[in-house]
Amino acid sequence: MKSLEGKTVLVTAAAQGIGRASALAFASAGAKVYATDVNMDPLAALDGKGGVETRKLDVLNASQVDATVNEIGVVDILFNCAGFVHAGTVLDATDDDLAFAFDLNVKAMVRTIRAVLPGMIQRRHGAIINMASVASSVKGVPNRFAYSVTKSAVLGLTKSVAVDYVAQGIRCNAICPGTVESPSLVERLKAQGDYETTRAAFIARQPMGRIGTPEEIADLAVYLAGATYTTGQAYCIDGGWTI
Repeated sequence: MKSLEGKTVLVTAAAQGIGRASALAFASAGAKVYATDVNMDPLAALDGKGGVETRKLDVLNASQVDATVNEIGVVDILFNCAGFVHAGTVLDATDDDLAFAFDLNVKAMVRTIRAVLPGMIQRRHGAIINMASVASSVKGVPNRFAYSVTKSAVLGLTKSVAVDYVAQGIRCNAICPGTVESPSLVERLKAQGDYETTRAAFIARQPMGRIGTPEEIADLAVYLAGATYTTGQAYCIDGGWTI
């Protein structure tokens, strides 16, 4: 794995799941990592772990985003991990549901990218990694309307940023996971009323016969941070779900 020694990484939604695993993986690769989240209790456990420093950050708040980036200074790598999974079809999604989904899953990324891009352009290098999903324009997934629509937008956002700034040394890629083990997944499965049956159904749809781990997604994030000839791509990491 390529060393990220001397690089500074900003990770959103780092308190748990993929964000947490990625913050630790970036630090293991030698980077200085700023792990951010609105949930400070679990985030605090990361503070001081091999080059990880924590910050409270609400990515729905543009002024907080700008202030955090100004405080950090140089950001070489941005990992946009914050997001929310809405359940339901187009008939279930209210205008408020859609507005929140776009705000957290798409516009939050726009805010962080706008904040870090000027510095990256000035230094003529930078890597932006956006969390998308196979539940997007990649694959239709039942009862994931608002989520799929917004994650499709993330793919468009990624390619747009990539093409606009490729000549200035900026790379922008997206990660499209399948089903990944996380506290939020457990909550969604429990919300169905029969946790074991629902979990078994989720596992059954995975060709590899298991759910992915946050660490497996984190490995891809670290790779993309150092993949200097790669930009504008959407990487599916789904255990063969989209074969």
